Amino acid sequence: MLKIKEGFRGEKSYILPPAAVALMEEHPLSAILHITDIGYYPRAANHYRERFTPLKVNVFIYCVAGEGWYYVDGHRYQVGPDTFFILPAGLAHSYGASDDNPWTIYWIHFGGTLASEYMPESPSPIEIKPGQSSRIASRIDIFEEIMATLDIALDREHLLYACSVFHHFLGSLRFLQQYRSAGSIADGHDVISRTIRYMNENVSKPMRLDQLAEYAGYSKSQFSTLFRQATGSSPIDYFNRLKMKYACRLLEGTSLNINNICHKVGIPDPYYFSRLFKSLVGKSPQAYRSGHAG
Repeated sequence: MLKIKEGFRGEKSYILPPAAVALMEEHPLSAILHITDIGYYPRAANHYRERFTPLKVNVFIYCVAGEGWYYVDGHRYQVGPDTFFILPAGLAHSYGASDDNPWTIYWIHFGGTLASEYMPESPSPIEIKPGQSSRIASRIDIFEEIMATLDIALDREHLLYACSVFHHFLGSLRFLQQYRSAGSIADGHDVISRTIRYMNENVSKPMRLDQLAEYAGYSKSQFSTLFRQATGSSPIDYFNRLKMKYACRLLEGTSLNINNICHKVGIPDPYYFSRLFKSLVGKSPQAYRSGHAG
């Protein structure tokens, strides 16, 4: 049975039973990285731990608000918000919340044959400053998913899934820039989807790169890079293809002359329209209409 500790108001913490830990230590998927204890302490006034006898597992603490400190290997370190540290197995240590501004922390005790691969090079705390691509909220969601999984059951499948999610959580810290970059691309794809809808809605208008970038909320260079990563085309090339696609529908389904169609797609110069159409479609507007007549 899962042992749930209670102390600080709003606290949630679990001590996994020995049978569950033994299962994880034996299974190849979780033997490399697994959880033994996990918790969340909001504004943990008077929180203090001192361990003269070293633990056999590592202690991970992620401070999301407030302040605290820890002492290990002869050094004392101050901890502020958006900071994490890991206390290695086998070392005596102590830590606690600030008296004036007690910390809010997510914490995990963990072990495994590959646990050392996630250890920072320095014992100093590591800052994770908020920013446009920091994805701090997403990381907290990952942690919450681990606890939600343990809430459901402690059978093998749920334990293995919790360990797999824990890999992701630690990976988001160990490979911080890669985690942020991947999120930036994902967010960028959402921006690109909205911008493409905007292009379709304005296909009958002329549109410059700076106007599209302003709509997306990026500089021209940033927007162009994100757009090319998402679509393989530059924004203007993509917009011109949308225009030609619309022109094809007009050539097929209406009797509008070429001069009218070029204005319908926001290209007032019929000669430029014809050249652009041929370069993108492979034939002139007249030839395309002839090939799709009745």
